[in-house]
This record gives sequence, C-alpha cells and structure tokens, in this order.
Amino acid sequence: MTARYKLLVTVAVAGLLQAAVASGATPLPQYSHDKTLGVGSCASSLCHGAIVTWKDTNVLQNEYVTWSRSDKHARSYAVLLNNRSKEIAKKLALPEPAHRSGLCLDCHAHNPKPAQRGEGFQITDGVACEACHGPAGRWITTHVEPDATHAKNVARGMYPGNDDVARARLCLSCHFGNQDKFVTHKIMAAGHPRMSFELDTFTQIGPAHFRIDADWQKRKGNWDGVRAWAIGQAVAAQQMLALLQSPRGRDGLFPELVLFDCHSCHHPMADKRNKAARIGAGPGIVRLNDASLLMLRQIARRVVPGEAGAFAQQVARLHKAVATGSDALAQARAVEHLVTSMIPKIGAHRFSGEDVQGILVGLIDDGIAGQYADYQGAEQAVMAVQSVADFMGRHKLLRMQPLNPPMKRLLATVSHDEKYQPAAFEQALRDLRAGIQTEANK
Repeated sequence: MTARYKLLVTVAVAGLLQAAVASGATPLPQYSHDKTLGVGSCASSLCHGAIVTWKDTNVLQNEYVTWSRSDKHARSYAVLLNNRSKEIAKKLALPEPAHRSGLCLDCHAHNPKPAQRGEGFQITDGVACEACHGPAGRWITTHVEPDATHAKNVARGMYPGNDDVARARLCLSCHFGNQDKFVTHKIMAAGHPRMSFELDTFTQIGPAHFRIDADWQKRKGNWDGVRAWAIGQAVAAQQMLALLQSPRGRDGLFPELVLFDCHSCHHPMADKRNKAARIGAGPGIVRLNDASLLMLRQIARRVVPGEAGAFAQQVARLHKAVATGSDALAQARAVEHLVTSMIPKIGAHRFSGEDVQGILVGLIDDGIAGQYADYQGAEQAVMAVQSVADFMGRHKLLRMQPLNPPMKRLLATVSHDEKYQPAAFEQALRDLRAGIQTEANK
C-alpha cells in the first residue's frame, strides 16, 4: 500500500459525540410542536427563491427554486393522485383516497397535526422545506439576524440535518420506516415499490441546494461521505432491529415480511435456492434482511476492531435464533444494543486513507466470498463500494478513470432485482478488485 493511502483524509467534527446524542432526542419535523409556516415563507426572491445564486454570499439563496424545479420531493404529493396510488388505496381498503390518507401523507408530504399548521401551509406542497429543516415558527425571523448561528437556529426548532445521525433518522423514517410510519409487506403487495435507501448515495444524487465550502464547515462541521455512509448503515440496522422487536414487526400470525429478504420467496419455484446456507441455516428459511448488518461488519473492523469479532458472532446468533424461532427477540435486542453503542464511535472516528481502502477492499472481498448472494445485500454493497470509491477519488487517494469500466459492469449487475445473478455480480467484483490492486501498486 502506497503512502498516499495512509494519509488522513478527514477530521472528526468537534463535539460530534454530543451532537449525536442530542439528535437522538430531537423530534422529527412532522412531530414537532412548532408551527409549520409553508413554503411561501421561504420562496421570496429576497430569501431562498432567487432564480440564480447570489454573489458574495455564503448561502446560495436559490434553494426554493432548486427544490421546486428539480427535487422529486416537491412532487411526492402529486404521486398520490396517479392511478397506481388509487389502486393501492383500493386494494388496502383505505377509508379515504391516497391523497387524503395519513398512511400515505405521512411520507408523501409534510404532515404535521392540524394545530401545528400555519395559514400558509399546503399539504399539496409535498415533502417541502420544513419537512427536512423543521417547522419554522420559532426561527423564521431570527435565522436572518446578524448574530444568528446554526446552534441558535437548532435551539429554536430547526432540525439538525448537518448531523449524520439526525439526518439518517429523518431520511430513513420514510425511506425505510420507524415505529410511527412504515411501508409494510401488505402495502408493497398492494403495489407500492420496494424501499431502497443508502444515506450517502441518496445525498449525492439529490439536487444540491447547498455548497460544502469553508464557511459551511465552519458553521456546521466537516462533511465526510464515508462517515455519512457508515452512520446511515448503523441507523438503518438500528431501525430494522427495533421494528423486528416491536408490534409493528408482526402481521397477524406472521412476522412483518418487509424485514426479511424479499427474494427468499419472490423467485420462480423452479429456481432452486438456498441463500440461507451462508448463515448456517438449512433450505426453506426466509432469511432476515441483514444488508445493513453486513455493511457494519466492515465498519466495525475499522472503527472498533476489538469488538468486530463479537459483533459478527452476535449477528450469527441472531440469524440462528430467527431460523429456529428460539429467543429471537432477545438476540435482536443484543444486536441492537451493540449497534447503538457503535453509532457514537463511528461519529467520532477519524476515517483515514487506510480505513477507507480497507473498507473498500473488505466489501469487495466479502462479496467475492459469497456474502451478498441475496439481491438486497448486493444492492447495498454496490452503493457502498461506489460511495467509498468516489470519496477516495475526490481526495486523490484512488484514480477513478481506470476503474470506471468495471464499476459500470458492477452497477449493471444490480440494475434489476429480478435479473440479479450472483455469479455475474461476483465476477464484476473480481474485475474491480483487480483494477484497484493495479492502481494501489502504482
């Protein structure tokens, strides 16, 4: 490994441990007691509604225009009016149509309680500004004062989206689910798309309405894509394990099947599979969806190497308990405890060049060894590989141009879940691994 891989490429955010703890108690914007004012309070050309970015300013000022023109969140409510949504509502026998049902509005719009809705609030705005930045009732006037700081804004009700843990909790509340709102197997069976999310990837592909520069980092802390990916995986695992233990994790006699590997069941009967073999379970087992736990194996090896072995063993015990039906909830609690204790350690970790190189190679090697024989694990692994590799490319730790062809082939292997072939996926990983090794030796 060359010296450039050993350079520290990021610094930890000062006080991130305290911020992560604080964010755990921060209510999500939908459940805040503050007043939601509506997008009109942000849309003025003198506020965030400029057509082009302002000069000589630390804030772009065109955030509303970017959201309204380019961001799918601005059209999330309109989706509820299409034929597919109408059909889903009909199949679920909802008492109201999708665009009036809280089951749908909780994620397709900012849906605070009526008492928290100001005069300018419009449910038809979809996932609007305050859905992510928090209801503006207490900070709308003070956030433009000369002595305003991000900490003061947060104290007045702005959601701390700069904190990876808080942002992961917020995004995953809709893109996966939590105790309050959750896309269940019944909802997907009625026609809702399968949920797929990874924090850093989705942050990067969304239309940016902020600029990571020295001023942003001075006000809000350093931006680190690898840390965001790692935190996102940990919070996703935490949410999955909590749901597994809760009443929301049951569907009558059956467990909530969304928490399990979809493709254990959704494949032709003639296609004989035993994906559970890699966890020591026999044929016919509907395997827990452990995609985020697989990612955490690599994260633990870099962040808490002394605890990584115990974590892997506890995850194995969970899989065995789920397969046998013996003490599964207790084993889920044990894994959740380990994940929860790992989150602040991830946030405080200084990811070095050696760390990200180790994570990248480890993810690839696990895949070559057959750890991602299931589609959802492979999908998360590809998003992780791309995020970590892109991070290394941006910090000049890895030349991405020679790796673009094998990276494209890898992306192609997970482009369609029903056409996923583990052998093709593993071969693409081998090609990428060879390319990385060639680059490392230069």
